[in-house]
Amino acid sequence: MTWRRRLLLGIPALLLLAQLVPVQRTNPPVERAVTAPPEVMVILRRACFDCHSHETVWDGWQTRIAPASWLVAHDVREGRDELNFSRWGSGKHAERVGRNIAEEVREGDMPPRLYVLAHPGARLSAADRAALLAWAATLPGGAAGR
Repeated sequence: MTWRRRLLLGIPALLLLAQLVPVQRTNPPVERAVTAPPEVMVILRRACFDCHSHETVWDGWQTRIAPASWLVAHDVREGRDELNFSRWGSGKHAERVGRNIAEEVREGDMPPRLYVLAHPGARLSAADRAALLAWAATLPGGAAGR
């Protein structure tokens, strides 16, 4: 058997075996929910909550099929660690949350492009960005908090 044939047979076998590696898809209870104006809450729920809250919607093939599911679970853990709307006011960046949110939104880093590809409804319009920036300015470390 040639090395190309082994490779062509080996890749599907590895992908099949990868499905046996468990991925934790958890949604712990909401401890302290974020409060924001209704129009901002709509944006947060649509574009941010999947990675930055305990209200992640674990649907879609990418949450079930490895290795994509590994990446999704990793991104959710990392997102919750950086900013968690279900543990509002706590965490390592609580004192400058307004500045951090504004910076990520202004620079177009949030939501990430890969997430928007899988969830087109999460794309932020100019009006969405303006609403988030105005709200972020009222938060600790935001422009209004300086």
